[in-house]
Amino acid sequence: MANTSLIGLTLPTQGTLSGQWGDTVNNAISQIIDVAVAGTQTISADADITLTLTTGTYASTGLTANSSQYAVLLWTAGGTVTRTITVPAQSKTYVVINNTTSSQSILVKAATGTGVTVVAGTRAIVAWDGTNFVNVGGGSAAGSNTQVQFNSSGAFGASSNLTWNGTTLTSTGFGGPLNGTVGAATPAAGAFTTLSATTAIPVTSGGTGIATTTAYSVVFSGTTATGAFQATAGPGTATHVLTSNGAGALPTFQAPAAAGATRGQAVAMALVFGL
Repeated sequence: MANTSLIGLTLPTQGTLSGQWGDTVNNAISQIIDVAVAGTQTISADADITLTLTTGTYASTGLTANSSQYAVLLWTAGGTVTRTITVPAQSKTYVVINNTTSSQSILVKAATGTGVTVVAGTRAIVAWDGTNFVNVGGGSAAGSNTQVQFNSSGAFGASSNLTWNGTTLTSTGFGGPLNGTVGAATPAAGAFTTLSATTAIPVTSGGTGIATTTAYSVVFSGTTATGAFQATAGPGTATHVLTSNGAGALPTFQAPAAAGATRGQAVAMALVFGL
């Protein structure tokens, strides 16, 4: 006797099933439709599993723990290794619920294709797209309250490293460039309170371009071409003054000129005043 290809319903041949018609309809048609629409296939063993299309007869539904007709696949094993549920490569939709008691992910796929990974504590609706099983909707929030959701292999993922409580976005670190405007024009409305850097902050970003400097020293522009900064060796000896060394050279701390008139000044004064 023939069966439908997708969920294995019996196709009675006209003129047959004398005295068996009622049982055949109940076991090989109605009961299978029932599980295909609303039945749950619970999988509790921590192992990969292959579900196959089974068929019924007038005497039995033919449904087993490995039947693929069920609407819902409920995973309840408690392992840590990702397990695979292999289903027939044909048109079918499954509601997949990963209720593992541990951290286990499950992968729902056909014999070929990448399939859909459903991480611990989440759910998804998967369907056959002609070549592969894909996530077509559903899914529950991952992680804990306030954690931002992200795509984790086709399912919701979350991390305590990035949270949003409706007012404040908090992150423990950024793994790349931070572009755009952060904070606001008015510091009180939003500004960095602490800024850490592993390398010297360039002049164009408001830094000096140097990683360290001598205590109490003065910082000067090193070259006009690059605008890089560097610190003089300072502050020098007490009473020394900062003296220009001409264009292209950094100023330095030097002893002040001696007090009183120079020799040239004394000669000039003598000529003027007749001293």
